[in-house]
Amino acid sequence: MSSHPHAARVRRPVADAATPAVVFRPRTLPVITAAFLVAACGPAQPPGGHGGFPPAAVAVARVEARTLPVVFEYVGQTTGSKDVEIRARVTGILERKLYAEGSPVRAGQPLFSIDRKPLEAQAAAARAEVARAQALVAQADREAARLVPLAERRAIGRKEADDAVSAAELARATMGVARAKLAEVELSLGYTDVAAPISGLSGRAMKSEGSLVTANETLLTVISQVDPIWVPFPVPDGERLAVDRAVAAGRLTLPKDNGYTVSIRLADGSTLPRTGRINFADTRINPATGTTEMRAEIANRDLALRPGQFVRVRLGGAVRRDAIAVPQVAVLEGPQGKFVYVPAKDKDGRDIAQPRPVTLGDWVEADGANLWIVESGLAAGESLIVEGLARLQPGAPIALGPPPGAPAAAGAAPGTKDGAKDARPRS
Repeated sequence: MSSHPHAARVRRPVADAATPAVVFRPRTLPVITAAFLVAACGPAQPPGGHGGFPPAAVAVARVEARTLPVVFEYVGQTTGSKDVEIRARVTGILERKLYAEGSPVRAGQPLFSIDRKPLEAQAAAARAEVARAQALVAQADREAARLVPLAERRAIGRKEADDAVSAAELARATMGVARAKLAEVELSLGYTDVAAPISGLSGRAMKSEGSLVTANETLLTVISQVDPIWVPFPVPDGERLAVDRAVAAGRLTLPKDNGYTVSIRLADGSTLPRTGRINFADTRINPATGTTEMRAEIANRDLALRPGQFVRVRLGGAVRRDAIAVPQVAVLEGPQGKFVYVPAKDKDGRDIAQPRPVTLGDWVEADGANLWIVESGLAAGESLIVEGLARLQPGAPIALGPPPGAPAAAGAAPGTKDGAKDARPRS
């Protein structure tokens, strides 16, 4: 593909009300650092547990590779599928505004009326000129009809007859010019009634009644066709390259011919109850922004979307294969970045909690759980501590327990739901 979309969006915080996660606050960072030092250099813990306390009870789940649906998310701004500037096509005084500003209008509906009187006078003069030209043509034709037979009988000279024929032809040409001038004036007279060329949402009137408008210059209003409505959005080039590499490596499968399922998330977090499609994907990179433009098309008969509205465009249909996904609550953050706890053995054979740095991708929703995509740091088949993290410190003894609930909650079982979000493959 010449252009692959990717999740160009505002990164979410590590935790919120909908996706709980354990995040160490700044005041606890020295404790974490000290705990790492103890794990590296300190003496072995007492047999009863860390600091004399009993071992922390934890739940452990097995990490397995799975297939996840991928949804790319971008910020877009709606625009009409057609935006038509309504301009005056004749010069005159704007007499009346015939529509309610901001209301829907239909094609052919009158919008403005421009003073017709000057053009009506010009039309009357043009009709008189046509009548005069017609009279001249009739006169010239009669003259030629009289002289040509005389010239054939040599009663008069041939030049006199030829001049009469030429005069008739010139009269007909003059009549053609007069008729063209009349047609032009009548056309301009028709432009005094300004009608909507398309159906759509009207904009505000740029000129008030009584204003002088100039032909082909004065902007009167703008009409936007909003059913369907378009949503252009930028795809960062770096994200596009990452997607290309993931596709080339076989980790990611994209829909053919940009056949994504497009959903729209509104500013209040709700989702538009219908989907759309991609109708344009540029092959060029914008040198000013370093992005590639794509455009979605959404049905909008109920006018739920208005031009200029900021929305989030979500593209579904891609699939991430062999993905390692872990519960968000199992991911912690320390001075060196994000990490998870895995069970390990100390030199005495006791079970302990060992921190493992991880490189994360994006959040997904699968099987009703909020998960992190792990790009590196964990492998399929390893075990992960998913509960009891509040009491853990690096190297602290632990008491192992079964994983909570179904294995899918820890990313252990294959299969997903359609609600995956923001899974971004990385090279």
